[in-house]
Amino acid sequence: MKFLHTSDWHIGRTLNGFSLLEEQKYAFEQILSLAKQNQVDGIIIAGDLYERAVPSAESVITFNQMLREMNIIEKFPIYMISGNHDGAKRLSYAKDWLDYNNLHLRTSLEEAFIPVETKETQIFLLPFFDPMDARIYFSNQGLDEEDTKQIKTIDDAMTLVISKMKSQFNNKKNQVLVTHFAVSPHKEEIVLTSETPSKVGGLSTLNVSQFADFDYVALGHIHTRLASPSDKVQYSGSPVKFNTKEASTQKGIFVVEIKEKMLNSNFLPLQVKTDLVVLEEEWEQLISRDFYERQPLNKAWFAITIKNFDRTKLVGQNLRAQLQKIYGTIIELDYQFEKKQLTRSRSQDIETLDNVEILSSFYKFTTGETLDDVQTAIIESTFNELEGEK
Repeated sequence: MKFLHTSDWHIGRTLNGFSLLEEQKYAFEQILSLAKQNQVDGIIIAGDLYERAVPSAESVITFNQMLREMNIIEKFPIYMISGNHDGAKRLSYAKDWLDYNNLHLRTSLEEAFIPVETKETQIFLLPFFDPMDARIYFSNQGLDEEDTKQIKTIDDAMTLVISKMKSQFNNKKNQVLVTHFAVSPHKEEIVLTSETPSKVGGLSTLNVSQFADFDYVALGHIHTRLASPSDKVQYSGSPVKFNTKEASTQKGIFVVEIKEKMLNSNFLPLQVKTDLVVLEEEWEQLISRDFYERQPLNKAWFAITIKNFDRTKLVGQNLRAQLQKIYGTIIELDYQFEKKQLTRSRSQDIETLDNVEILSSFYKFTTGETLDDVQTAIIESTFNELEGEK
């Protein structure tokens, strides 16, 4: 079987308020073209189909059109699962109808144990779930109450899940697993960084050794293929750059072929419609013609950090407007303040200071600078207005 492995489409995602829908459509056109060029037998989408559990109407219309082109027009079988960003119950609507058209979507744990069968391959579709889902499922299957209570971590749950899947293996076929978790190549627990806070998806990582009996594991959840724990347990990564941490990452898909238990996997890059460029430079460099003329002006999105920023030298200036005039679209503007050796002055009785002196003292302590006459006049005027409103 030969298939295309992609994941984490996050249809409806925005980047600091900028819609990524056109970027996602551009990536999809390439994915479909690669599927046709490589004559794959199916397309795997390993979770996080949408950006949120209740996607916008525009997102639903866009994804529906994508599925229509892949499945109805081009006749590709689709194998996909819900991820941690998806609304699993909402997605499961009309599942029987979708299966009839070779569009196989799984959104619950109980569905994962019945593989989709092709002539040569069993495809197990395991959506994102948490330990509580596993406790409920295995309890309903008759697992002893004490044993059910021992399912405390995703690792505990996955051990049982894979054991049950293995009981369904047909030794005359290849076994492919599609799932959506953080998987580590190491035995010790590793906490990875993702778009979700704290631990990835709120759950600890799994160990790659748990998936040893599958011929290929198509992973979703981490947005870069470089996080893949092994040659046969791989992340395709997202097809679009979703934040500045992904700006330098080459996006793409895998075309995977399994023939007589032999695995051949090729990463194929995707081009971006609008690139994301991250710049971290001092102000003088950013506005230097020699520097900025080397950048893709008005063609890319820019995330800019002004290094060693001295607010006293640029007070009253609209820096974003100046940069936009030079570079074009600025999706993010940050400041790295000049590092100064700050010393705390001898403590003073705050009751002996007036409002301006308190603010002046705080400003000097946090910035290492003294308020100038213009700043002091503005502060005095503001306090006078506030006093007059009492």
